[in-house]
Amino acid sequence: MPDEILLLSDHIANQIAAGEVIQRPASAVKELLENAIDAGATEIQLIVKDSGKELIQVIDNGKGMSPTDARMSFERHATSKIRNIDDLFTIRTMGFRGEALASVAAVAQVELKTNKEDGAPGTRIIIESTEVKLQEPCPMNKGTNIMVKNLFYNVPARRHFLKSGSTEFRHILDEFTRIALAFPNIGFRLWHNGTEQFHLTQGNLKSRIIALLGSNFEKKLVPVEQRTELLNIFGFVGKPETAFRTRGNQFFFINGRFIRNSYLNHAVTHSYESLIEKDTFPLYVLFLEIDPARVDVNVHPTKQEVKFEDDRLMYSYLQAAVKHALASNNIAPSIDFSLSPEITTLPAVQLPVSDREIEQTRSGYLQHIFSDRNQAHVIERKDSLRNWKELYEIAKMPEDTIRTKPGGHDALPTQAALIATPADTTPVQTNNNKLLIHGTYLVTTVKSGMMLIHVGRAQERIWYDRMLNSWNTRESAASQRVLFPTSYEFAPQDAVLLEEVIPDLARMGLEVSHLGKHTFVVQGVPLGLRPGEEKEIIEDVIEHLKNESPDAVTSRTDMILARLAKTLSRSSDAIQHPAEQQALIDELFATSQPEYTPGGKKTFKMIKKDDLDNLLA
Repeated sequence: MPDEILLLSDHIANQIAAGEVIQRPASAVKELLENAIDAGATEIQLIVKDSGKELIQVIDNGKGMSPTDARMSFERHATSKIRNIDDLFTIRTMGFRGEALASVAAVAQVELKTNKEDGAPGTRIIIESTEVKLQEPCPMNKGTNIMVKNLFYNVPARRHFLKSGSTEFRHILDEFTRIALAFPNIGFRLWHNGTEQFHLTQGNLKSRIIALLGSNFEKKLVPVEQRTELLNIFGFVGKPETAFRTRGNQFFFINGRFIRNSYLNHAVTHSYESLIEKDTFPLYVLFLEIDPARVDVNVHPTKQEVKFEDDRLMYSYLQAAVKHALASNNIAPSIDFSLSPEITTLPAVQLPVSDREIEQTRSGYLQHIFSDRNQAHVIERKDSLRNWKELYEIAKMPEDTIRTKPGGHDALPTQAALIATPADTTPVQTNNNKLLIHGTYLVTTVKSGMMLIHVGRAQERIWYDRMLNSWNTRESAASQRVLFPTSYEFAPQDAVLLEEVIPDLARMGLEVSHLGKHTFVVQGVPLGLRPGEEKEIIEDVIEHLKNESPDAVTSRTDMILARLAKTLSRSSDAIQHPAEQQALIDELFATSQPEYTPGGKKTFKMIKKDDLDNLLA
């Protein structure tokens, strides 16, 4: 029998290794920018064509390489940073594994020009799929100029699975933003398809954040600085009003290197407790300096995941630093337990307490509540039910008599046609057998018992079906022009995604125009949308596209329709009158899937008469 285990050729082994490091154009961008930083560059230019598929070029004014070093830099495991195993755990440079250029050269056509000294001849090397095609002297200023052309040209399967141009460019912007934030003392320029996207001059961290994330943050940044024996923390967090419904403006750097860490993210987010809405994310750009021996950056080839020697201690320090910064800027004020002078001067506080008053207090109801064992949580006893009859009489009054809030302007339009429904879910057609509970649930009788409808979810299903029908018939949804158009500025990577879906949003009644750079203006909104809600919808759409969320609503169109439907659902405002309640029920059961929302949540539940009888058995 022939032997079955063979050694892979160097060519195939290099391509496999490259797959761990170079997963998409943004991976090559990251490695090349980090090499330029490690070379001591003070000015770095990034030139990209076709979202990095055609060209990725990085030009720096760093120290450059000698002819021998230039050739060696493309060998696997070649590095200038590691001399022994201990160096691996005390590293402070960006790259150190010696895989970057070797990996890039394995899956692209690479041309490198470099020089260590102005006035002397430089070196030019051309490599295709790890094979050196040319090495020769060339005129070159001090520094390095590297061009990566036709990425994955020799791995068609990998190239085929790259995402759309806008998605790949967004990933490039992500890497560029992280590196540019980490080194505000370095000037950066970025071109895409011949258009300059960023021109960042050397400066401080605050100016770099504003230049990258948007000028609207200029007066909304809170400085953070905390120095301890174990950890130094510095940077900026955003004021509560900068919290977005999308992720992306959250940056952690450990010793200058960008990392992802959900545990530390929770520490910052928890510091904003009660300051921001649920499901929103605060802005922060935070740098943590720690002894490299206390952190392991060798968890993942991209070095964006790390392990700490003591996670809980890091969590505590970070949370305390952010809370202190917010409190110092009167955003999360400390609790003041001192009494106001207006209170301390009251006669009830200043006059002495008489024996009679003490006796009255001891015999009072509250004295027993807080002195009797296990009774401190009781507010009232059995006599708290003495007013039940009055409440019952109020409950029997006609709805119009006790209503204090009129119906909203955004009531759901009624549907004239009533379709047949199964016998056990057909509501009895009368106007006096429905009950609205807490503005959230609608109870109505059916032939077999009772039906409990979640109002918001029912409206969500109705709106979704309406808009989907319009979409399928290629009709544009009704849109109302905004009297005073509102402009919004987004992060660069979010702006790329938003520009891609503008035509889809327009067909759904949300008219958005690109105003320039990363700013967009909303000129029209779907009928029924309240002022300001358009930004929430846009942010949610970006969030879904950014994370490519594999939810029940998977396609882009369905996802946007589902988000619009959720926003347009109006709870109880539209169903205060019996006629409106009946219209809601009729239209719900006329939808394609009345039992579930677009996201898969139940809209109603049947409760059989026997089950009701058993409740009081």
